[in-house]
Amino acid sequence: MMKLAVLAATISATAAFAPTTSQSATKSALYSTPTEEIAPVAEGEALISDIPADIPQPASASVQPINGWVPDESLPCYGLPGAVAPTGYFDPLGFAQSGITLNEIKRNREAELMHGRVAMMACLGYIVGEQLPSPFGITGPANDQLQQMPAIPFTMLASTIAALEIRRARIGWKEPDFGDWTKTLWKLRVNYYPGDVGFDPLGLKPTDATDFARMQTKELQNGRLAMIGWAGMCAQELCNHRTIMGTIEFYQKINAGVNPYENCGDGIIC
Repeated sequence: MMKLAVLAATISATAAFAPTTSQSATKSALYSTPTEEIAPVAEGEALISDIPADIPQPASASVQPINGWVPDESLPCYGLPGAVAPTGYFDPLGFAQSGITLNEIKRNREAELMHGRVAMMACLGYIVGEQLPSPFGITGPANDQLQQMPAIPFTMLASTIAALEIRRARIGWKEPDFGDWTKTLWKLRVNYYPGDVGFDPLGLKPTDATDFARMQTKELQNGRLAMIGWAGMCAQELCNHRTIMGTIEFYQKINAGVNPYENCGDGIIC
């Protein structure tokens, strides 16, 4: 009796590891039909239905063009305009070298554009502000004029600049995340084109992508030249304490063989 029990247990255990046609048929009936076939899934891929609902799915990789510009990592400066002959793409200090993120490229271009625009206004302000009479009695080189402003006009000027900067920040920059400030610090909006704050009172902004890139390049080149020009005017006035036109007249007298100091009184810089 004991031998029969051991023999039955052995046969049952052996049968558990042997394939049976009935089990395969049952599986085939449960998992497939004669009219439908399931396409094989490549290694490393998963069906969307297999992803749990609480796990966020990746966004689409397509990038919408901004003013006709689509960031291209394979191009210098991600394809932003601004390179012209004879230098072409000129970046000796590596501000746009390979490995710099798109956000940093946009932030550097934003800074370049804003400084260029301020420099263009400053170059005009140096010459015009020194030649035209001021309602506040401001005179002398432009370097010395800001500290001559009365308190109320100076406060109004500072408030206007602050309001414009806050507006620019709200348009182009992500809102700060005070819970984790590293997520949004120095981050620009994805759909923000550097320098495009929506201010175009004369309607000069082109709608065509090629025309926009051409005008953007012109603005950049004029802004770059203005930054160099303003730095030169500022340095010149710091050295000789003369206005821009006063310096031109000074050297005109020297070239004409006239003593530029003959009409100067004692203690007067002229």
